Amino acid sequence: MTDSGAGAVWQLGVIGGGVMAEAILARLCDRDVIPGAQICVSEPMAERRATLAERYGVQVTDDNRSLLAQSQIVLLAIKPQVFATVAAQVAGAWDPARSPLILSILAGTTLAKLEAAFGGCPVVRAMPNTPATVGAGVTAIAPGSLAEQAAMEQARQIFGAIGQVVEVPESLMDAVTGLSGSGPAFVALFVEALTDGGVAAGLPRVTASTLALQTVLGTAQLLQDSQLHPAILKDRVTSPGGTTIAGVAALEQAGFRSATIEAVRAAWQRSQELGRA
Repeated sequence: MTDSGAGAVWQLGVIGGGVMAEAILARLCDRDVIPGAQICVSEPMAERRATLAERYGVQVTDDNRSLLAQSQIVLLAIKPQVFATVAAQVAGAWDPARSPLILSILAGTTLAKLEAAFGGCPVVRAMPNTPATVGAGVTAIAPGSLAEQAAMEQARQIFGAIGQVVEVPESLMDAVTGLSGSGPAFVALFVEALTDGGVAAGLPRVTASTLALQTVLGTAQLLQDSQLHPAILKDRVTSPGGTTIAGVAALEQAGFRSATIEAVRAAWQRSQELGRA
């Protein structure tokens, strides 16, 4: 394990060494977007610091203040509950002449709060999702008042390493949370239900699971590659009086589409509530 040296200037500093931070680190280093030697991670747990240093060749520290002072870009990857504590720790740590770009993946922490904590720094708020851990995520980014085009390009480069990137106004971040943030759980629930349906129809569970998972993966890939509207693909699979239309009718009778819409809306509303809290 190595510790950050005095006077060093890191291309990227990461505050927090959790799952999402590691997913981003792994892809940045694997794709050589930013070399591990140019990244420093601040993490309070010594064992976790040692693990990240060994896996990715990054520098490590437990000093948030020095990391912020020495980094060109800072990724905030802490739990929202400790944001106020960390913000107090690092207050005024940076040189106003070279204010770092702040990238935040803190759910529910608004640009207004971030800009108040990091006065004078350009800030970009981001919402990645869990498929980022396998490089198949999607991240929504929203610029703060000081984040110019160059800052947004840097944000796209960082988050592009873990999947696709879309830009939205901050007012839509709660909607992003409801759709792509919570969506992986809804998709997993659908895959589980497909598998159970196969088992109910007589398939061994292992076989049903393989069929269900690959069906979802393949359909998503087909939609992405072909740019077909989902309704068109559905119509192509659905023949008159066939098996698929019987299944579609059963889903419609059970309110499948309206239930999915309401799930996203419920997650969106809950994200708004957490943000206000």
